[in-house]
Amino acid sequence: MEVKVSRNNENLRIKWQLSQIDIPLSQIKDVLMDDTYGGEEKMAIRIGFPYGHTDRIVIKTHSETYILYTSNGGLKDKILSFMEAS
Repeated sequence: MEVKVSRNNENLRIKWQLSQIDIPLSQIKDVLMDDTYGGEEKMAIRIGFPYGHTDRIVIKTHSETYILYTSNGGLKDKILSFMEAS
């Protein structure tokens, strides 16, 4: 039930339940933590269950904003390492 991220060529791949989203790493502008419950960005694409998870990771691209609900504390650092390697 946890959100999973991996690198697929030059894309960040996000998997959750039956969904799979590929975001080009070159399109990611910022990756940050959000301390609010539902996320500051009202029009963001929300991935994961908001309840029962302690972290909210916001991925901002040129066209979309994604909020990942997770309890995996190292997920932000993992995403940033994918961006640095590209």
